[in-house]
Amino acid sequence: MPDPTTYRPAPGTIPDAPGVYRFYDPTGRVIYVGKAKSLRSRLNSYFADPWTLHPRTQQMVTTAARVDWIVVSTEVEALQQEYTWIKEFDPRFNVKYRDDKSYPFLAVTLNEEFPRLQVMRGAKRKGVRYFGPYSHAWAIRETLDLLLRVFPARTCSAGVFKRSGQIGRPCLLGYIGKCSAPCVGRVDAEEHRQIVDEFCDFMAGRTDVMERRLQREMQAASDALEFEKAARLRDDLTALRRAMEKQAVVLGDGTDADVVAFAEDPLEAAVQVFHVRGGRVRGQRGWVVEKTEELDTGDLVHHFCSQVYGDETGEADVPRELLVPALPVDTDALTEWLSEHRGSRVQIRVPQRGDKRTLMETVARNASQALTQHKLRRASDLTSRSKALEEVAEALGMDQAPLRVECYDVSQIQGTDVVASMVVFEDGLARKSEYRRFIVRGANDDLSAMSEVLRRRFARYVETVTTGDGDGDPDRPGIDPETGRPRKFAYPPQLLVVDGGAPQVNAAAEVLAEFGITDITLCGLAKRLEEVWLPGEDFPVILPRTSEGLYLLQRVRDEAHRFAITFHRERRSKRMTASRLDSIPGLGATRRKALLTRFGSLKRLAAASPEEIASVSGIGPRTAAAIVAALSGDGPPPQAAADAAVDGGRVGEGPEDAPAGGDAVADPAGSGAEEEIVDAPSAGAEIVDALPAGGSGGAEQGLRRPDEQIT
Repeated sequence: MPDPTTYRPAPGTIPDAPGVYRFYDPTGRVIYVGKAKSLRSRLNSYFADPWTLHPRTQQMVTTAARVDWIVVSTEVEALQQEYTWIKEFDPRFNVKYRDDKSYPFLAVTLNEEFPRLQVMRGAKRKGVRYFGPYSHAWAIRETLDLLLRVFPARTCSAGVFKRSGQIGRPCLLGYIGKCSAPCVGRVDAEEHRQIVDEFCDFMAGRTDVMERRLQREMQAASDALEFEKAARLRDDLTALRRAMEKQAVVLGDGTDADVVAFAEDPLEAAVQVFHVRGGRVRGQRGWVVEKTEELDTGDLVHHFCSQVYGDETGEADVPRELLVPALPVDTDALTEWLSEHRGSRVQIRVPQRGDKRTLMETVARNASQALTQHKLRRASDLTSRSKALEEVAEALGMDQAPLRVECYDVSQIQGTDVVASMVVFEDGLARKSEYRRFIVRGANDDLSAMSEVLRRRFARYVETVTTGDGDGDPDRPGIDPETGRPRKFAYPPQLLVVDGGAPQVNAAAEVLAEFGITDITLCGLAKRLEEVWLPGEDFPVILPRTSEGLYLLQRVRDEAHRFAITFHRERRSKRMTASRLDSIPGLGATRRKALLTRFGSLKRLAAASPEEIASVSGIGPRTAAAIVAALSGDGPPPQAAADAAVDGGRVGEGPEDAPAGGDAVADPAGSGAEEEIVDAPSAGAEIVDALPAGGSGGAEQGLRRPDEQIT
């Protein structure tokens, strides 16, 4: 593997000027092309400590064997040269906004005597007008089928057109009124071209003119008692409106724009583009790309513009306006470059409000769903899952692939509302019925909270395995003799993953050592560089960027983070919004909901008089007076109220006089049997069960008092 220091340019030899650079591998192949406003600053950043680089960049600089560059006079020239080299060399480490298919366009061959409407892919041709692109060819054909009734233009191939003219008989479309049949002389070239021009005007957004004309003709036919003609025009108008419904107006000012949005994680990004022409969405495209270095949203916008709009006969027209989520640092140069390609002024901006901002949010949701679907497609593939588990086992030195993987994450804000999550993956798939949530007290930092949670989890496991809880079959200590189902925490994972680096891993290793557990593999996944850390190791394990094993660990880690932060937000919201109401005797959940529904917020409730509060159904004068006293400052402070609510058992804890280790929780399987989670000897964490598989992931867990009946 080449060492970056062996080919680093000598100090002072890199010019401090705009330019474009290329990295080569040992065989002389270009593997990366980039541009910079200052070549010296940008290239020196590649030769910093490799461990501080983005994983993809680290792989690139250790694959390369040399680097060269050229100096240009302006950033616009640098953009053009960067695009040219990317097209010429197709570097493997560059972000590629390309996929394995060309998107279809609705094309009108205006360069022919009798223009043809057709689906066309690939490079654009001179004399052909294009509308789109569309996601699917069937979408074009469906639109054409509706519009041919109003605009009966030719759609047949040259061979069919010639043959129909020779035999003097039109094709089926000519007989059913969806073609004006210029092949047999029903219309001449001028009349046919007028039909095609009207079709182009309609597709370009000038729909009102055509709609008003059909209405006038229909009314005139009706007044002249030509009811058959009026009925035909009525049907044409209906078809026209149906086609317009398929291309809904999203911007009422006739905007010609492309709306671009991204959804990203540290290593991948999904981009979605809505093509708006004449205020209507004419097409949509999307990609999922790999990040090659530490890229922010502005950098992604730069790469998108330079690749998608760079070709002289490009796949998409350069719009008048480009709406993006963030501006790149070279916005001025990029605007000038795109304006040259379009031949008129192009504007790049971030929409702040109104319809354009709303449309941007819609495109962003599409991008987020595309990224999620991309991940789920990989996760659902059995071969990919098997490969991922094997790669994880090989990288961590395990004897066999892990069947059960548990991952833990801690969520807090400066030591308040400290919670943790446990997610379980079995055979590479999420097992949501095994998810658990933890409430942590007595710990105000991630390391102590992680230690406490793991101590409680494995204390229950050790107790179950060694004693079998004192009942049941001693040969099957993990099975509940009454239900026949596995006991909680009875089965250990083959792989334990913690969200974090070396400190978190070492803290978890100490807990496992306390219980004498040696048959569980432990690792941590650090977010910034996606490094895999093992206990007691000075350096992390680096999995390849294309590794299915790395993807599996990322998905497990991200799921644990999502589950923890959802629970943290839920608890924080309860503490901040309804803590004073919780402390008022006789005010249950139903009455609190009625109060907040009536007044809208605690602020408005606090400003209300006792008589207004008593007017709410179920609230009497005494309770109303208690509410006014609590909200006016005479009652307990918010934190004391929150503590009182917690001590009252509304978050899964037993009453103060409950036996040691008796935290009652709801049974996630819905069996109706009340179970207890046994605490470890030290105080600190409570455990609240998640929803079973198929639920919402635990965010809306029903919480109850220990003395309440389960329903």
